[in-house]
Amino acid sequence: MPGKHGRVLMVTALALAVLPGVARADQVTSTGWGASGSVDVLADGEHVTTGDLARCDADGPVTARSDGGKTGDVAVFGLGGTTCGRKDAVTTVQAGGQRFESDVLKRYGGPVLKVRTYSVGCSTTQNGSTGDVSIGTVEGITVPSSIPANYRVAIPGGAAGTALATVTLNETVTPQPADGSLVTHAVHIQLFPQGGPASGDIYLGTAACNPFGKGGAPAPPQS
Repeated sequence: MPGKHGRVLMVTALALAVLPGVARADQVTSTGWGASGSVDVLADGEHVTTGDLARCDADGPVTARSDGGKTGDVAVFGLGGTTCGRKDAVTTVQAGGQRFESDVLKRYGGPVLKVRTYSVGCSTTQNGSTGDVSIGTVEGITVPSSIPANYRVAIPGGAAGTALATVTLNETVTPQPADGSLVTHAVHIQLFPQGGPASGDIYLGTAACNPFGKGGAPAPPQS
């Protein structure tokens, strides 16, 4: 039975997406962007899309804010904000929000999902990127007090044993093969991942960093 957890706090340093033995070239510039959230959902014939809320970029705008509000009959966002910056070779991104609620699953017999607060960040290094995530109170699903990277919860109730949704917390996405970049999401809700009356994604907090964003990643040395 879906439950709720009082206070969840995680600060996770993600030493990921590192290219060993790669030196930064002078013409290479790191890049990064962030968003407080986004919705792209098709439910019962209604398409609800928001684009990236409060999006910032290391190239500008370096700060952004969203007052939140209702997005169709899918979700409600509270206040959100982002900050992006670049100093010398390092790009940093911070994004967060509060008082998120989605009752889109309720029409299919699922829980109302709530996240009290969330924040996510990333920073470039000489040859890679790191990320961090923190999440406050979560309701509608049961989560552990310490959440590992890419922690996924399946919400049952779909036809033939399928899931109404999957909720991934502390999500990190890196390209394959690795190029030093990463994207972190505090929360990612995917509706009916195995098919059903709704589809699409809801993201809470996104931070993306790429140490070789402009100029491209140098090739690793040949062994």
